Amino acid sequence: MTESGGGPGEPARGAGGLAHNARVWNYWLGGTDYHLVDREVGDRVTSLYPSIGEVARADRAFLRRAVRHLAGEAGIRQFLDIGTGLPTADNTHEVAQRIAPESRIVYVDNDPIVLAHARRLLTGSADGATDYVDADAHDPDSILRAAARTLDFGRPVAVMMLGILNFVLDTAEAQAVVDRLLDAVPPGSHLVVTHPTLELGGEGNAEAMRFWNDNATPPIVARGREDLARFFRQLEILDPGIVSCARWRPDPDAAEGTGEVAQYGVVGRKP
Repeated sequence: MTESGGGPGEPARGAGGLAHNARVWNYWLGGTDYHLVDREVGDRVTSLYPSIGEVARADRAFLRRAVRHLAGEAGIRQFLDIGTGLPTADNTHEVAQRIAPESRIVYVDNDPIVLAHARRLLTGSADGATDYVDADAHDPDSILRAAARTLDFGRPVAVMMLGILNFVLDTAEAQAVVDRLLDAVPPGSHLVVTHPTLELGGEGNAEAMRFWNDNATPPIVARGREDLARFFRQLEILDPGIVSCARWRPDPDAAEGTGEVAQYGVVGRKP
């Protein structure tokens, strides 16, 4: 495949079309499942917002810590992971089933790139279950119907929405999606969200986001603390609250450190 980036201010397109979020994110995480156009756009975004790689790594580390808490202290045995992205190290089922092998995980994405790699997400423990649902985050009813093949919605479920609500550009629609999912799960369930923000020192990300929306797909929006609080208005937000995902219960001896990144991380429990 031959691909080339555009000149300054021009879209970086090639035989593969626009850069794609799943592949660019994989590139930032040090993976290999990306095209030249993804690397070019990823590098351009990094030049505009140098800490984007730290954001990607902090988001992934947050997933590990949140799932460890949910499968451990919270006793959750069912996970609905919406906006899965390309498989990498420590996927949700791997973290959960190391603690509780009987855990059941449903991954959701509507990206054919992710679908092509989904078999790597379906290798969980013999005592538990993993499934992949091809569905759009804008359509929670379809997600819930398909996930019911694997999950028992009469028992608590952890709804994982890491870096996905930022692709639902209308905030009212994003709120409706969250509310519909929470209405379908019983008390004791949890909601886990990460979301980019222009707060927490992320003001420099505005130009990078504009470039992204011109050169990559899907488009993205940043939101603030008040928006995140409204997503969790039905829930008890766990300590330490709405914080940079790097500072949500950091591991004291972790190699990734706890420097603040402009990505909120929040975990809430349905009372």
